[in-house]
Order: sequence, then structure tokens, then C-alpha cells
Amino acid sequence: MCFTVAIVRNNQLEIASRYYDSLPPKFDKRNNLPELPIYYFVSGFSHPTLQIIKQDGVFQYNWGLIPSWIKDIQSANDIRSKTLNAMGETVFEKPSFKKSIINQRCILPVTGFYEWRDINAVKYPYLIHATENEIFSLASIYDTWIDRNTGEIKNTFSIITTPANSLMEKIHNLKKRMPLILSPEDESKWLDKDLNSEQIKKLIKPFNAQNMSAYTISRAANNARNERNVAEILEKVDYPELLYV
Repeated sequence: MCFTVAIVRNNQLEIASRYYDSLPPKFDKRNNLPELPIYYFVSGFSHPTLQIIKQDGVFQYNWGLIPSWIKDIQSANDIRSKTLNAMGETVFEKPSFKKSIINQRCILPVTGFYEWRDINAVKYPYLIHATENEIFSLASIYDTWIDRNTGEIKNTFSIITTPANSLMEKIHNLKKRMPLILSPEDESKWLDKDLNSEQIKKLIKPFNAQNMSAYTISRAANNARNERNVAEILEKVDYPELLYV
């Protein structure tokens, strides 16, 4: 699955510039968009506010999708940690996601994501990149929920996942999943609201392992009580015991 990412960019215009070809002509590319914190390591379980790319621009949404049909704030809070990811194989069937996958697709720009390899019950954390672009795209879906009692609006998203490719099978070796990474040529397609179900399904596939790289980092990343949102978390750490497994 994908519950932790790195976004080592905080200027929305800089991120938007990576997606100019996918954004509409009416999008003001000179606009001074607000900055968000730099995230060296951020967990979806904290429901952070992150920048997403939609067909009509750059927006700030919270991680953990709340379906529009949820009735109350308690149910909304309960479901959020269960919708950080949406399995690509069932996204058209699950009540929480089946509306969003049709015409509420978006992109989460990231500079990396984290996953853990389990060897003899010891977990080794990895930082994973796509090699074609420093900022690459995780295919996501979004929804808007309105609290019927207060009128508060919550804009939220979920990351699509697929079965692991050969690289991710080695790293995420228990559940063998990975986020849906979009190739640059598929980014505009993913945002196209006119796609039908079959066209969308063709985009939901494991990313080419040859276009990815990964390395191990400090096991300090394993403990949520540690301050993990620090630049040092990005540094490579070698483990001799992994050389032969």
C-alpha cells in the first residue's frame, strides 16, 4: 500500500509548472499560489493537507477520502483512515470510490514514497523514486463532503494502488502492493473527465520497474514516535545483512 510519501517542494507554482501541459489554458501560471510545508516524510494517518492536480488547476486537499454520502462527522472521521488507498482492482465496485473513479480523478505530485521490506521479522524502510522526473505522479481520486450540521466542507483524496511490479515485490514483500504511478504520457489521460470505464481501467497497471529506483534508509523511520519529517530521513543507509537476501 502507500501510506507515507515525500514532497520536497513547497511552492505550488513550482509544482504546477511540472504539470503545465496537463492544466487548462485558463489556469493562471503566474499566480502566486500559497506554500505548504516541505514534507521529507509524511504519513497519511495524520491526514495532511497536500497539493493535488485536478483538470482545472492545483488545489489543497486532505489525505483520506470522505465519500460525499457519509452522514455525520463521526462517520467521516471513522472512514478516513480506511480510505488512504483505493485498490485499483476493486475501485469501480467499492461504495466509497465508485463515483470518484469515474469523473473525480486527480494526481498527487510527490518526490518519493516509502515502503518496508520484512526480513526475518525485521522491517527495513526504503525510499522509492521514479527516475524519469524528480516530481512524479501518483494517480488518485477525490471527493467533497459537506457536514450537514455545520456546513463545513472537507475536500479529500485517496491514492490508487496496484499489484507490485518486480522491484516492489522485493521491497513490499508481504502485501506486494504499490501506488499507481502514472507515466508522463498518461497524466493528461488520467485527468480527462471524458474517459469511459474501460479507458480508465487500461491506465490502472503496475508502473515499469525499470523506471524506478530505491534504497534503504534509517530504521528510525519505523517508529512513529520519532521525528521523521527531517531531511536526514532521505539519506541512504546500508544494511550488510541485506546483501544476500
